[in-house]
Amino acid sequence: SQRILWLLEELGQPYTVVPYQRDATTRLAPPELKKVHPLGKSPVIVDDGRVVAETGAIIEYLVRKYDDGKLAPAVDPDSADYRAWLHWMHFAEGSAMLPLMLKLYVGRLGDAGKPLWPRIDSELKNHFDYMEGALGGNDYFVANRFSAADIHLSFILDAGAARGPLSGYPRLTALHARLKARPAYQRAIERGGPYELGR
Repeated sequence: SQRILWLLEELGQPYTVVPYQRDATTRLAPPELKKVHPLGKSPVIVDDGRVVAETGAIIEYLVRKYDDGKLAPAVDPDSADYRAWLHWMHFAEGSAMLPLMLKLYVGRLGDAGKPLWPRIDSELKNHFDYMEGALGGNDYFVANRFSAADIHLSFILDAGAARGPLSGYPRLTALHARLKARPAYQRAIERGGPYELGR
């Protein structure tokens, strides 16, 4: 949920945080959260009575409704900036998140998961190599200016920092530091509290 709070801070939109505690053993959503969305997904927002789930969808919804053009390019299939923004928005969870999730879950298998480690590590390297190369000499991923795509990708950088691969990528590490230094990010942490990624 941190990315959504951060985006709302960047947009200057008022919001109320409604915390839900997952079951400590199963990590499943409580019944109250399933009343908001049947899958018990987090984050989920309710805006003007509309329920929107899935981080990427929430980001796109909020940007298209409340942004004045600072956090995303205009929708224009002929624009390279728009296509880049669309790519990175989908890359975050469509590609980059899978090897990070595999590392988390397979790591919990102990020795039984060892045969999968080489493939997981090679996929992590592929994805982080790709991001580092795509960033090149730029400060941000789209048009070399901060956008909602950077907010969305920040979770990949957070997970990479928590699980090791980020340290080998100086451009991504510098971006990660820039993102965490943003005042809106700091305000979101104050409102939502710090979060830790499971190892």
